[in-house]
Amino acid sequence: MQELAKQDGISIDQFVATAVAEKIAALTTEVYLGELAKRGSREKYDAVLAKVPDIETESYDR
Repeated sequence: MQELAKQDGISIDQFVATAVAEKIAALTTEVYLGELAKRGSREKYDAVLAKVPDIETESYDR
């Protein structure tokens, strides 16, 4: 941990605080995305996807 903090140019305290903040953000995001997924509808997804033209992909998008 000391070496990683040094590579980042921060103190160990800052490193730990940043690591905790990143973990909290990840968990919060996971919960948020889970809540969004619960509101989703497969039927609506399929309806939107059906609007996409069935054409050959352009060479620059392959």
